[in-house]
Amino acid sequence: MKQVLIINGHPDKQSFNYALSEAYIKGANKTDSLLTQINIAELKFDPNLKFGYRKRMKLEPDLVNAIDKIKKADHIVWIFPMWWYGYPALMKGFIDRTFLPGITYQPIEGKPLPDKLLKGKSARLIITADTPKWYDFLIMKSPAINQFKKGTLQFCGINPIKVTFIATMKNSSSDFKKKWLEKICLLGEALK
Repeated sequence: MKQVLIINGHPDKQSFNYALSEAYIKGANKTDSLLTQINIAELKFDPNLKFGYRKRMKLEPDLVNAIDKIKKADHIVWIFPMWWYGYPALMKGFIDRTFLPGITYQPIEGKPLPDKLLKGKSARLIITADTPKWYDFLIMKSPAINQFKKGTLQFCGINPIKVTFIATMKNSSSDFKKKWLEKICLLGEALK
């Protein structure tokens, strides 16, 4: 049985990102997979990696639980808004505190790249943005996607990673949102 983890990185439970999470779950519930969910906004943890990598901070129970879900998952769906061509501070703090040496990757002495501890997993990024897709791609060179896909997930062994970029959200119609909710539900049904 495939284990699917949905991680919502938006700090606001009233956001369209939460509706997208629900749509994906609605579709995935039609399969025989085991679904788990993390809404980062509901977790209790210090998002600040106070000592960098010099000294390990004690992991709060919510982070221990989240790491366990990440390790068990076969497929991880990340849903988040792109803000200032990155992702929300709370989501960045979650990644800083959970994607740690010995947990998601293992440095190898004398080698520039680590042992990837999350091999065998796939991911889907569902990103909402006010920036048009063409501008993010052509002018900005997709920094949020590159940072998260290549600099975090693939660095730790997660591959393949598919991206769904939903834009532009600002002043979007209810019809636009409805169509995207339907598409995300279908992604859930296909477990993509």
